[in-house]
Amino acid sequence: MKSAQFALLFDLDGTLADSDPLHYRAFARLLEENGKTLTPELYQRHVVGGFNAGIMRALFPELSAERRQQMADHKEALFRASVGEMEPIAGARRLFDWAAAQGAAIAVVTNAPRANAELMLDKLALRSRVDALIVGDELEHAKPHPLPYLTALKRLGASAGRACAFEDSPSGIRAARAAGVHTFGIASDLDPACLEEAGTAAVLADFHAPALWEWLERQTASV
Repeated sequence: MKSAQFALLFDLDGTLADSDPLHYRAFARLLEENGKTLTPELYQRHVVGGFNAGIMRALFPELSAERRQQMADHKEALFRASVGEMEPIAGARRLFDWAAAQGAAIAVVTNAPRANAELMLDKLALRSRVDALIVGDELEHAKPHPLPYLTALKRLGASAGRACAFEDSPSGIRAARAAGVHTFGIASDLDPACLEEAGTAAVLADFHAPALWEWLERQTASV
């Protein structure tokens, strides 16, 4: 653990990585194999921002917990097989370079399984630049509970007042905000109003957004 002057806290799916299309295809195939159909509405309502136990309970309420876990494992295997097609969100590496120059710490805070998260960060060539990887399913509470973000701050030796978070879902935004962290929303398929209602400070098209860099400049100047 290192003491951080400033910390950047990133969600992973849909925030650092443009992975939503890959997840959608994996879920669509899973449902198709089981006689069901995935629609964009179903995906937004039950999948985006969720964690596997809750997602599978919503999609397959008729199955046992053991069978739902098997389904989740199969879906994640389908996803991992496709990550070679994944790209980082524009500007992500620029922001990581800024963090290195400023001596800021970086954490990834995700509800994705650890195997997924590590593989994705490897594919993005960012894993070695992440100081802490916080996996919601390994804690007592996953997002939307603030515990994953509180854990990230503790692991980095950072304070909520000297950190910012990046999220692409209302549940993730609520988790970061409940931890007291200034939070930016990353534009996705969701209506930006949904992210604003959840408490994001601003909705960014990507990490090149001028509003982000203006805010970071103010934080640097205030030190």
